[in-house]
Formats: sequence, C-alpha cells, structure tokens
Amino acid sequence: MRLGLAMAALLLVADQLSKWWVLEVLDLPNRRTVPLVEAGPLGLDLTMVWNRGVTFGLLSGEGSLNHIILAVLAAVIAAFLLRWMARAENRTVATALGAVVGGAIGNVIDRLRFGAVVDFVDAHGWGWHWYVFNIADAGIVCGVFVLLADALFRKPPASREAA
Repeated sequence: MRLGLAMAALLLVADQLSKWWVLEVLDLPNRRTVPLVEAGPLGLDLTMVWNRGVTFGLLSGEGSLNHIILAVLAAVIAAFLLRWMARAENRTVATALGAVVGGAIGNVIDRLRFGAVVDFVDAHGWGWHWYVFNIADAGIVCGVFVLLADALFRKPPASREAA
C-alpha cells in the first residue's frame, strides 16, 4: 500500500505543479500554443485545452452540474482503486494503481477548481493530432497499461498438490 500511495502522491504533485506552471508561469491560456519539438512530420507542442469531458472529450458539457458529476464519479473510482491497492497482489499492481489514483485525483482537483481539466501536451505527426493530455492522463494510461499487462502475462503462483 505504501508504494502505491507514494506513486499516487508523486504523480499528483508532478501533475499539479505542471498545471500551475502552464497556467501561471507560461500563461498558456493566452499564448494558446507553444511549439516544443519538430522532427520532420512529428511534433510536440504545448497547447491549451480546457477538457470539460472525460477521455477524448467524451461526456463533455457546460454547467457546474456536469463537472461536479464527473468529479464525484472520478472520486468514487479512486476510492475503489485505493481499496484494490490495499489488497494488491504485488508491487507492480500497487504502483500501477497508485499512478491511476494519483492521476484521477489530479483531474478531480482541476474539475473542482476550474470546472474543467487542464490539458496541454499535444503530440502530433503527419498532420494528425492525438488528443491533448496532461501528466495525470499519462499516469492513468500508463497505470492501466501495466495493470492489463500484469493480468495478461503474470505467471500464476505454483500450486502445491495435496499428498
């Protein structure tokens, strides 16, 4: 549990610091886009997006009720994941759950503070832009990927046969 909570705290701090920097220091809401890397057809920019929905902008809508419902839903999911973390089968699962929980809490904080999630990382290639995301989103996606990989590839413990 401690390892998962440490990961959640680390991700949450990195997420909130990055959003503070993007909003207050870089002033991305006024600058809109800051090109970072261009390597032929590939690029990485900082682009300001206020995401009022969930992943890929799903369930987006205006109004305080929408962001409160999404914040409550994310908080309930985080509580479920914390319970799972307390019973994690191994360190990998605990760490992955911590990444998902830290990311979920980071986005809940945004919804409660701003009514939307602060997204700003824009990876693109060949004229196609992937969805704009933040550190919390990256933690959630990586954590879920590790959980899926663990579930698919972890070898079951050797069973002892009764004599």
